Amino acid sequence: MDRRKFFGVSAFSGYVLAVKAPQTLASPIDLPKASTIPFVSGRGIDGLKKDYMRMLREPLMCDEELDCDILVAGGGLAGISAAISAARHGKKVVLVQDRTRLGGNASSEIKMHPLGVNSPRLGWREGGIIEELKLENAKRNPQLSWEMWDFILYDKCVSEPNIRLLLETSVCGVRKGKRKIKCAYARCDQSRTNYKIYAKQYIDATGDSRLALEAGAEFMAGRDTPETYGESFSGYDPQGTRQGSTLIFTSRLHDRPMPFIAPKWAKKLRPEDMKFKGINYDGLSYGYWWIELGGVYDAIKDNERLRFELLSIVMGVWDYIKNSGKFPEARNRAIESIGMLPGRRETFRIKGDYIMKQGDIMGDWRKFDDAVAVGGWNMDDHPAEGFYATNRAPARHKGNVKFYNIPFSVLRSKDFDNLMMAGRNISCSHVAFTSTRVMCTCAAVGQAAGTAAALCLDFDCTPRELSADKSKLNTLQQLLLRDDQTILGVANNDPADYARSAKVSASESIDGSSPQNIISGVNLDKPKENKNRWVASAASKPWIQLDWDSPRIVSNVQLIFDSGCSILAQSNSQSVIKNMALGSQPSIVRDFTLSAVLADGSKKELAAVKDNYSKLVRLNFAAEKIRALRLNILATNGSPKAIVKEIRAMS
Repeated sequence: MDRRKFFGVSAFSGYVLAVKAPQTLASPIDLPKASTIPFVSGRGIDGLKKDYMRMLREPLMCDEELDCDILVAGGGLAGISAAISAARHGKKVVLVQDRTRLGGNASSEIKMHPLGVNSPRLGWREGGIIEELKLENAKRNPQLSWEMWDFILYDKCVSEPNIRLLLETSVCGVRKGKRKIKCAYARCDQSRTNYKIYAKQYIDATGDSRLALEAGAEFMAGRDTPETYGESFSGYDPQGTRQGSTLIFTSRLHDRPMPFIAPKWAKKLRPEDMKFKGINYDGLSYGYWWIELGGVYDAIKDNERLRFELLSIVMGVWDYIKNSGKFPEARNRAIESIGMLPGRRETFRIKGDYIMKQGDIMGDWRKFDDAVAVGGWNMDDHPAEGFYATNRAPARHKGNVKFYNIPFSVLRSKDFDNLMMAGRNISCSHVAFTSTRVMCTCAAVGQAAGTAAALCLDFDCTPRELSADKSKLNTLQQLLLRDDQTILGVANNDPADYARSAKVSASESIDGSSPQNIISGVNLDKPKENKNRWVASAASKPWIQLDWDSPRIVSNVQLIFDSGCSILAQSNSQSVIKNMALGSQPSIVRDFTLSAVLADGSKKELAAVKDNYSKLVRLNFAAEKIRALRLNILATNGSPKAIVKEIRAMS
């Protein structure tokens, strides 16, 4: 079929000059049953095995077998966090990403800025690896270049000696036993290589659940009925429909008028088509998330047609902005970039040992004793018809969500003993998913999954067995807290941390803080609250000291500084950027020394650090018998106040 005929018969009537009414869209997709594999409809498992055999016989393809401890499929922020956390806990990791760059929806290919908890409102962010990535980007990429952000993510992964990164490689099958994945198949056409990857634990961070679906794990798709889980926020749109995919464009301001001539296939928009879609200054530079389609289609199978239709809408929206005469502020603006890869919001969710629901996000999360990550985005649903829902708002925010914990039980596939999920495919109802889907939350979940996978190998147990053992579960939570992961209501009770038994003193304390706060076991404070941190005047070159009644053998000291609570993200949004501190965050301690009083009463400098911009700092040195530790603060990155949230001392 030639191109003209294709568009003539497609469900989109793609390249037309006028917006059609929403009712011209196709009816909601027929969702595949849980027992089928949606990507190989009509062939089934036997057909899939035959395809693999044919694939392995392709004359131009070479074969490579890889052995690792943990396979992470998907290189978005969830997969990156899972891979890095597992690697830092000593495990060999293969990270498979199907694009040329890491970051997923947050990469330069899509340019959606990562969002999560409302840090200005709460006074804290997710912490952990996603915080590390944000601080690294603020320092090394103050110009907020998307390509540089891509490179920082790449650098973080390839700098970990335990990570083998495979780019432009897609997981395309698995071999499994009764309740275990035995190996995964992956394919890279750029290097003409078929991979057979053996791992002990598998983490699906693909977003689209490709690895889990290939294994035959039970999945959920689309909206539930209000009766399914008894959720009052359900029923927003018909059962089975989903949130759509978005194409982001960016524009740049020039010193002269910049004309725009729309292609003939661009949508011709009328004011009534834009009634609920505000054209604001922020969107002129960043694009508009409501250029969205796919909720009544299959965002995977219909990806190409969605791309064509979304491009016609992007061109139509920019034509409306530039040539309707309604937006003189856009006169000197010209498009800088146009996304060619739709950013998917929703495809499949894998059913776990528990399904997180609306009530859990609104307060029932406090009952979870297996909390491993935190979320804080409102329940943000979008019409299934996306841009073509011209008679309603492009989003509905419900719940007034402040924060909540995410339990480990929604990260484990109920069907497999060595498969976990990380990202937007965790075990949630659709309503809960509308909050958990945002990328900073996904990254926090990824760190939890990676740490859990590593710990399962240390304990030689399954994720389910780890969760069932209170001692092992506590070890998981304590490891996450040590790595700066935020978990609400869980405090540091690590017996390996000698600081917990120390007497703490300081040269001074201001703003109602106390030296003893650094060993409270909690690192979170509300804005202008200092219950769990020590504050002093930076100009006074303050010190804080830990003393023990008897010497402790110490070889590792961990410091957690305060990285501030402003919004911090890779973004083109001017409303986000204007509230960011680009570069090193002012509140982080920049220059400091760590000294000790040894068992014999002598003094020794253990470390001297300059130009620090990290929140979490680990100092390793030869083991010493130590009676006292003193942190001497010499300078911050600009703040007049020196703040320390936590000090840990370990052997």
